[in-house]
Amino acid sequence: MQALLKLSRGIDRLNALVGRYVIWLILGATIISALNAIVRKVLHTSSNAFLEVQWYLFAASFLLAAGYTLLEKEHVKVDVINSKLSLRTRVWIDVIGFALFLTPMCLIVLYYGTPFFLQALRTGEMSSNAGGLIRWPVYLMMPLGFGLLLLQGISEFIKRIAFLAGLIDDPTVKIVDKTAEEELAEAIRKAEEEAERTGAKRA
Repeated sequence: MQALLKLSRGIDRLNALVGRYVIWLILGATIISALNAIVRKVLHTSSNAFLEVQWYLFAASFLLAAGYTLLEKEHVKVDVINSKLSLRTRVWIDVIGFALFLTPMCLIVLYYGTPFFLQALRTGEMSSNAGGLIRWPVYLMMPLGFGLLLLQGISEFIKRIAFLAGLIDDPTVKIVDKTAEEELAEAIRKAEEEAERTGAKRA
């Protein structure tokens, strides 16, 4: 089990690294969109290439960050129902969900999406729009994105099995780094509580 947990930590590090850099794709799409709007309004011209690269960057950010989103526990859950269940029941639901739904879905997309990308790469498929871009880079995002999501699903499955076996702490708890302001507020609160205790003892 320790070997599997080591694999899980490696997958987590991979998706954390991807998530850290994918955010820049959103910035790139935003800048290109703004420049395209300015050029269209000022120079009364535009290019389908500008529009398509925005779509490519958005698709890449959305698909490549799917595994990172799962790692950060940001995927949607029905909390109204989930919160009423015991922790072990919620973990078992996750185990079943990863095994019977997430993994097969990712494998199906990889099975059909990878040949789709390879064919576009082999034929040099181009966009049907005038001045459009080559298509294989955006098709590549499908196998890459779902591959990363599949890996993260495996990691989450391992962590939940390890929790059920009593080997690790609750893997469903989201660890949130405190901001500098939150740390300062907590330090002030602790200092005030300490001052109150000291004052009470003196009284």
